Amino acid sequence: MSKETILTQKKKSGKGLPLALLTIILLCTLGAGLFMLFRDTTVPTLSISPDTADLGKQSTITIKAEDPGSGLKSLDVIVIQSDKRIPLVTKAYPGGIMLAEEVLTLDKGIIKEGEFTIEVTARDASLYPFGDAGVVSVSKTYSLDLTPPRIFVQSHTNNLNQGGCGLMVFALSEKVKNTGIQVGERFFPAYLQPGGNGKFQYYCLFAQPWDTPPNKFNPFIVASDKAGNSAKRSFNYHTNARQFRRDKIRLSDNFMERTIPEFQGLVPNEGTLIDQYLYINNTLRKQNRAKLVELSRNTSPTMLWSGPFKRLPNAANRATFADARDYMYKGKKVDFQTHLGLDLASIKQAPVPAGNDGTIVYADFLGIYGNVVVIDHGLGLQSLYAHLSSTAVANGDSVTRGQIIGHTGTTGLAGGDHLHYGITVAGIPTQPFEWWDKSWIRNNILSKTE
Repeated sequence: MSKETILTQKKKSGKGLPLALLTIILLCTLGAGLFMLFRDTTVPTLSISPDTADLGKQSTITIKAEDPGSGLKSLDVIVIQSDKRIPLVTKAYPGGIMLAEEVLTLDKGIIKEGEFTIEVTARDASLYPFGDAGVVSVSKTYSLDLTPPRIFVQSHTNNLNQGGCGLMVFALSEKVKNTGIQVGERFFPAYLQPGGNGKFQYYCLFAQPWDTPPNKFNPFIVASDKAGNSAKRSFNYHTNARQFRRDKIRLSDNFMERTIPEFQGLVPNEGTLIDQYLYINNTLRKQNRAKLVELSRNTSPTMLWSGPFKRLPNAANRATFADARDYMYKGKKVDFQTHLGLDLASIKQAPVPAGNDGTIVYADFLGIYGNVVVIDHGLGLQSLYAHLSSTAVANGDSVTRGQIIGHTGTTGLAGGDHLHYGITVAGIPTQPFEWWDKSWIRNNILSKTE
């Protein structure tokens, strides 16, 4: 090959290299451009909370915008009310951010009471197609209520005994989410009554608990509406202090050996007899009482009963309500509890009548109470029949006053065959004697409902 031919070939090669490189550069540039154009083809995501439609003065509205692709470019929030559009938030994010969150308070007077709409618009930093597809708007309608409910007391005479209960009748300016009487940390729900002559009338059975003397008893009617506005009002009342008995329960190994096996699976299988008994008498007792509070929420909003409650026939009173009990073992005090019911002793396995009309809400084993029947009489009023040897009803059954619901026995922490009879209001134990007294029922309950 001649020298001239070799030189010509080298020249041709030299011309080809820049063209190929230019082609590669153009393809890369085009690819990068297409990547930038198509790398984010989805709009930002938006959320507005809360989901509830009713808002109050203390409420807030939270807005979240997110775009994990090209990032957020701007966020605008507008309130629409009475055909007016009022900007609340206008923000730009020149550098782009992945997540933005705004919390709006409603106590600045910008939004008035009534219905309004929040409209949110977010734009991301994408180029596809030239930015127009990266915009999204969402809206949500709320109702702003800044007025708390008004409370109108209708029961102006309220006499209570320590450990006993009473009925408060009151009306509210609106139907509310929650209302009742607060006594310290205890809450007694009120129930909206049908009719009411156009008023929102509520009945509330409440107690002066056995452990709350008159100087510490300070009840209030409370109410909160769907928007979270709340109201509180005191009312006139008179209370009578009561002295309760003290008693000693002497524990023996024979009694515990006979009793503890019934609680198999409920008590840790360790420790001495007295350790296991104290677990039952303390931890299990608290759980059982909490269950009674839970059961009280399963109640009729109207009264199911009428007249005085029926007592176990031909039964002698044994332990009384709110007896303060010291538990003694080998001459030493090992525990203290309060007996929150009446112990009534008749013949063995005596038939037990329902105290009054109602619905069975529990018929099963319940720890310290053994086999139990609980009857709901409405408004959170329930009667408890414990230590039964057998039960003759089931959950959901309707019963009438005097109907046999079971038989007395020795189940649970019973030292002998008897009936532990209790009355609870909102799950709080109260004095059963009151519900056997026709005059007390007339003066303190029925006279307020007529």
